[in-house]
Amino acid sequence: MPDPKHARRSRPRHAPRRRTQRARARRPHAIDLAGRVAVVTGGSRGIGRACVLALSAAGADVVFSYRSRAKAARELERRVRAAGGRAVAVHADVSRPRDCDRLVRSALLRFGRADILVNNAGIWEPEGAEVATLSDAQWEKTLRVNLDGSFYCTRAAVPAMRERRWGRIVNIASTAGQRGEALHSDYAASKGGIISFTKALSTELGPHGILVNAVAPWWVDTDMSHDTLEREGPAAGESSPLGRVATPEEIAGPVLFLCSDLASFITGEILNVNGGTILCG
Repeated sequence: MPDPKHARRSRPRHAPRRRTQRARARRPHAIDLAGRVAVVTGGSRGIGRACVLALSAAGADVVFSYRSRAKAARELERRVRAAGGRAVAVHADVSRPRDCDRLVRSALLRFGRADILVNNAGIWEPEGAEVATLSDAQWEKTLRVNLDGSFYCTRAAVPAMRERRWGRIVNIASTAGQRGEALHSDYAASKGGIISFTKALSTELGPHGILVNAVAPWWVDTDMSHDTLEREGPAAGESSPLGRVATPEEIAGPVLFLCSDLASFITGEILNVNGGTILCG
């Protein structure tokens, strides 16, 4: 009789974990993503890292991209594996179409499928600029990563989802895309584009069993915003009725929900996770 500790190793590399009826019946309201494969962009830190951990904890195999933080990416791989999951880090720049194709192809080669895509990778320049002085380079870089990258990864992932007639795409938007953000028109435009992109895809891909939604956070305590939040201190969270900014895990939870069967009749929605700062209808 095989040693149970080595049962995982005996599976073919591409074999997904089984979703048994018995397991689903035992936890009817639990989020169970066993057998699903998720692709997360910008997964080595912040919201992306929290998403990798949440998806893996729910049973999904995860392939995630990183651009410059190789050490953090490898540490995250090891943490997922230590918890009994499977995760693969792929060096990729989402502003490059070929890198996005390679990222999704890595999931298909390693696990045989790509069911979930979380378009999280994004940049934000802390030092704002008036539109009259905003450089072409900054405008193009921000949109290239935040908006074009989501398009490139989605384009690469959709064929595999359509083939199985099941897919979940979750885009990370922002309150900046809903109300604008002075001195950060590049970022606001990119996130406003993500919101419209989400709505367009929801109607296009719904007939193929693919649900497309977005999560729109307010301030989140990540590396990207750390310096600004540190500079502003407690005042940074005062405009929220909750009196604080969000943690990455508080964004990953709603992302996980949208990837699950609990959200099987939700598509084209912008889920506002902003602590009550912007009350959008």
